Amino acid sequence: MSDFSLIPERQLLFSPLLAATIGLEEAILLQHLQPLFEHHSPQTRNGYAWLSVDRTFLLRTLPFWSAEDLHRISRSLADKGVLLIDSAPLHTATQLVFALNEPAKPTDKPSTLEPVTLAPTKRSAGLLPLHWSPSEDLLQLLSLNHNIPRQFALDQLEDFIFYWRERAEASHAWENRFRQHIISAWRRHQQNQAESFRVPPTTTLDNNWRPSADAMEIMERGEIEREFIEQSVPEFILYWRERGANPKELNSKFIQHIRIQWAKYTSSLEHSTEPKRIADHWQPSGDVYDILRLSHIDTQFAQSLVPEFIVYWRDSNQAQTSWNSKFIQHVKHHWAKRHQIEQAGHSNGGHKETGTTGRTRDRSLQQDLTDTSWAE
Repeated sequence: MSDFSLIPERQLLFSPLLAATIGLEEAILLQHLQPLFEHHSPQTRNGYAWLSVDRTFLLRTLPFWSAEDLHRISRSLADKGVLLIDSAPLHTATQLVFALNEPAKPTDKPSTLEPVTLAPTKRSAGLLPLHWSPSEDLLQLLSLNHNIPRQFALDQLEDFIFYWRERAEASHAWENRFRQHIISAWRRHQQNQAESFRVPPTTTLDNNWRPSADAMEIMERGEIEREFIEQSVPEFILYWRERGANPKELNSKFIQHIRIQWAKYTSSLEHSTEPKRIADHWQPSGDVYDILRLSHIDTQFAQSLVPEFIVYWRDSNQAQTSWNSKFIQHVKHHWAKRHQIEQAGHSNGGHKETGTTGRTRDRSLQQDLTDTSWAE
């Protein structure tokens, strides 16, 4: 009988459920590393049990992987918040210094062996991208280990991105930070739910209803004026009372309502067709100067006419639908008038004349001051 066996060595075991959650390769490596804590003396540091294992040992016991594969899979476990690594990448380092991302057990005693010399991690930290999103593996891990619904985690994504981009801090593993953020948010959510059971919920949307402090903070963070929010509350209450039913999430519905109304309001201010008086500190928009430059009109010349333009129309107490259009006409009138005077001056041997009243010395000061033909 032959000594050959189809299974010549000890089998590797892994959990199918864990593999479906964090990935097949990650599950194999994790469950291969975990038993090492039972046969070696880990070092307890910063509340975690750390262990050092030679790369040659991993390559010998996992011969189907190269050093590059071990580096890739171990980094994936670190990015998913399962493993803590305090050594250089495995394709260059001779040892893997790692710890499971869970507090050390009381039985894990500090080792009396010489401390392991740790090579600094060479991963470069980066800012959180604007459109960053967690991996599907992390969402499944949160659901499996903490019973956190997938939609709840995604609902916290906007606040997470806003918070870290405002702080402008760099990090090596955003997925691990997102995991901690979601767990904290979930605990607060459960606590709020427990407290809500002690207070009977409001059954009717009465005139005393007001949005919560969290809802107000979200809307004001979106640069919506508080006065506008307060003035919109009665309209919101009336709308739902006439429908005869309260929405399940009043604050969420109110935030959505305010965002839509604020967008309409700001758009109407920018593109209003209602005639209005000129403001004391009115200034033409940037588009006005772009249009004037296309007509080869000097920008500084146009800017010098703004004070006169404001004073005239403010004193006339007239309303216009577009002050930008009126200003363009005003500037073009004066620009053409100036060129007519210059051309007339050249044609008369340097004596400037106007197109309607002859030489400038024949015009009185009263005529110059009362010339409002540009406003017609």
